[in-house]
Amino acid sequence: MMVKNRHTAARGIPELPFAAPAGTPAGAEAMSLAELRGRVPQPALARPQRPDFHQLLTLTSGELRQTVDFTDHVLRPGSWLWIRPGQVHQWGDLTGAEGVLILFQQDMLDAATATAARVDDPYAPVVSTPVADDARALDLAAEHLSHEFRALGQLPLEAHMAALRHLLAVLVLRLAHLTVPADGSAPEPDETYLRFRDVVERNFTRTRRVEDYARMLGYSARTLARATLTGAGLSAKEFVDRRVVLEAKRLLAHSDRTAAQISDQLGFVNPSQFSKYFLHRVGRSPIDFRDAVRGRRVGHEPAGGQNG
Repeated sequence: MMVKNRHTAARGIPELPFAAPAGTPAGAEAMSLAELRGRVPQPALARPQRPDFHQLLTLTSGELRQTVDFTDHVLRPGSWLWIRPGQVHQWGDLTGAEGVLILFQQDMLDAATATAARVDDPYAPVVSTPVADDARALDLAAEHLSHEFRALGQLPLEAHMAALRHLLAVLVLRLAHLTVPADGSAPEPDETYLRFRDVVERNFTRTRRVEDYARMLGYSARTLARATLTGAGLSAKEFVDRRVVLEAKRLLAHSDRTAAQISDQLGFVNPSQFSKYFLHRVGRSPIDFRDAVRGRRVGHEPAGGQNG
């Protein structure tokens, strides 16, 4: 599974490469939380990690707190957690929680499925709570995938891998396209917001000015403000700032780059400007934040904060 840690820096958060269990084909794995507890000590799970593979988790009983990109999420039966490669993840106490964990590398999915399931979307929700038919379909897909994973040897290896790929595709497509509740509480974001989101993702290290993004897209700043407020519940400036802060947190937690190096990487004029910016938005200096997260004392944002 995920115990072969490698470090890009001596004291950074471990990057976790996918490691298939002995005797099983690489690419995907399904296990119970009971199996996970038997493999990995709780203290090791509680440390911040940065997997290079996808993790899907659903509970059948109990409650479990998970921290993803420094935001707490409480998982209960019926909810699904999707952690994407590169996100910083920290497990809560597994005692009393039971469920299913599915790990997979992205190349287990064909390109069309990966696109349709939006597996690369850094703004996709971390936790989803499907309703009615969606919930039943997801449970069935996870059960079928878990059964196939344990059925190694019952089919020729090539056929077994094909079955795993198809079953995984069903699961991620279902999870990515949940039915919108009847109350309309989860409308599809409009094209203006999606274009703004994408251009911010490509350029947030170059500029934090909403006017620059408006010029890139051919919109007015006011149009972007309205679209972002509707699509994300934030001002356009706050949206950009949250993305910059998240990247700063990841770099501070995950690497041993100095504040000056991170400042330069994120496009600040000098380290002092970066420190003031970070302190104003996080409530602590970059170095204090690094010390806290490495000591697992970081102050968590409430669930539902900016993802990706």
